[in-house]
Amino acid sequence: MKILITGANGMLAKEVINIFANEELILTDVDTLDITNEQAVLEFVKQSNPEYIINCAAYTAVDKAEEDIDLCTKVNVDGPRNLAKAAESIYATLLHISTDYVFDGEKYLTEIYKEDDITNPQSVYGATKRDSENEVINNCSKHYILRTSWLFGNGNNFVRTMLKLGKEKTSLNVVNDQHGSPTYAVDLSDIIKQVIEKKIPYGIYHANNLGFTTWYDFTKEIFEIAKIDCKVNPCSTEEFPRPAKRPKNSKLAKDKILHAGIEISDYKDALKRYLEREQL
Repeated sequence: MKILITGANGMLAKEVINIFANEELILTDVDTLDITNEQAVLEFVKQSNPEYIINCAAYTAVDKAEEDIDLCTKVNVDGPRNLAKAAESIYATLLHISTDYVFDGEKYLTEIYKEDDITNPQSVYGATKRDSENEVINNCSKHYILRTSWLFGNGNNFVRTMLKLGKEKTSLNVVNDQHGSPTYAVDLSDIIKQVIEKKIPYGIYHANNLGFTTWYDFTKEIFEIAKIDCKVNPCSTEEFPRPAKRPKNSKLAKDKILHAGIEISDYKDALKRYLEREQL
């Protein structure tokens, strides 16, 4: 199986590369392929002729995107459009990573977002990711769009930040009114592999670890497993104003992907494995 992976130096891409190590991989990043250049993408894809394109490239600096609109749009919208058109030109399958930020997060906490719910992003980042989904759908007939959330793994991420702060401070304030599913990059890469190998129907799927929590409760779980003695205090999103609005309800329903036969782990199990692997 010949697979083109974009954004090869990113947290998720490194795990995707690892899990597909026995396949024929074509690895690109900004220094080897500018996905915002339509002609360059078309030529590269036609020359390399992959069966699958896994797009891990994205502009993910959520707050910075509020000002850096042009670059965010180029990477998150133009890039996926170019990859979709190129994939269609050789009848390849495109697997694209999206996000919970395509929703406004205003649903009651007793409700969960399904794949066909109306999108209503509240940030530049969220809007570009919503637009990227539309570009993939409109330009590539063989596509998978996997929406994920709260990603952590080998690199800078929330878990590592909390571990560092927990060792430096005696107490921390963490928001307790944002709800979602932390997702381990290793597990998401495994989901990607299952999607491709099991050849599930094309379309949009929610792809993150099972279970829901808040950043506050997640932090307490991190400290408990890591045996860090640091008091965690709940606070509201309003007490930590950020340039980009965060969705308060990021609960994504996984029924569709589970019914397609994809096996997914619980986020608590994923956190334990992450901490064991990283020895943090």
